[in-house]
Amino acid sequence: MHSDPVVTNPQFYRVIFENERVRVLEYLDRPGDETTPHRHPDSVMFTLTAFQRRLSSGGRSVDVDLPEGEARWLPAQVHSGANIGDTATHTIFVELKEPAPIPVTPGPSEPLGPLP
Repeated sequence: MHSDPVVTNPQFYRVIFENERVRVLEYLDRPGDETTPHRHPDSVMFTLTAFQRRLSSGGRSVDVDLPEGEARWLPAQVHSGANIGDTATHTIFVELKEPAPIPVTPGPSEPLGPLP
């Protein structure tokens, strides 16, 4: 069962704020670190450092190269990740607790990783 990243990958994720509407996570890793599969609800991701990652889910993968100071929408998804760059990853996730206005069924056409 894919689960909460704070539970599945506590060495990388920590809760820095939570209330009844949002949860804010901090994520930190180093080059070569990998996460196990976990689930994210709809979220906004803010990059505190530039980084390169490979995100994988359901037999597909996507390489992501993001600059420092970038805010991106991250649609709800299950994935695992690997730091494939030569810098640490430091990001903040603002997870929404409210349901999406239109239910989304995960599938091969659903986005993987952050959207511009």
